[in-house]
Amino acid sequence: MYKYELHCHTGSVSLCATIPPKDLVRKYEEAGYSGLVLTDHYSPMTFMLHHYLRPQSAMEYYLSAYRELRDQCGDSFTVLLGLELRRYAAVNDYLVYGVEEDWLRRQPNMLLWNEKKLYTEAHRAGCLVYQAHPYRRMVHRCDPRYLDGIEVFNGHTDEERNQKALRWAQSLNKPMTSGSDTHHLSDAACGGIGTETPIRTNADLLDVLRSGRYTLLTPESDAGE
Repeated sequence: MYKYELHCHTGSVSLCATIPPKDLVRKYEEAGYSGLVLTDHYSPMTFMLHHYLRPQSAMEYYLSAYRELRDQCGDSFTVLLGLELRRYAAVNDYLVYGVEEDWLRRQPNMLLWNEKKLYTEAHRAGCLVYQAHPYRRMVHRCDPRYLDGIEVFNGHTDEERNQKALRWAQSLNKPMTSGSDTHHLSDAACGGIGTETPIRTNADLLDVLRSGRYTLLTPESDAGE
């Protein structure tokens, strides 16, 4: 079983996190993971000190942690680029998978995008969009037409709200994911997915997510132990 984290942050870019990239890689390697998708916050708070009104001009800053992670792990551990998007004056978060650096650099200010716009542009680039922790306080459930799936286990969300997310995903027959939502070393490596085949590229990741050939990792799952 290969284990992959689908929701984690670094202290270098996500201002609410504290983990340096080098420590993030070490932590996940020690926990037996084969890789991770870095989903640093693409949000107003992230760019508060870096071009709040023009985040697209701060992409070198946003990508810095991703590049450091890749340099830390070499070929022994997979690091893929994702993002967690929250637009201006909103509380919903959306995980985007399959992100390529060149695509990200070409985008305008994504903090202005609503859910439909995000879904449309992500699909145009071949990416997938999942709503993160949809039952957190103040969060509203997105129109399911603009979601490829739903995060049903989130390491920063209590069990009751995770169960509500699970039931919502099941009622919609939507694909489900799990993520640690790592911000600190103490909350790393409690979620993700397990696969029978390795994920090395974004194409591999998207194929696994679209096919459903994975199991959800949680603290209670056999795969996560």
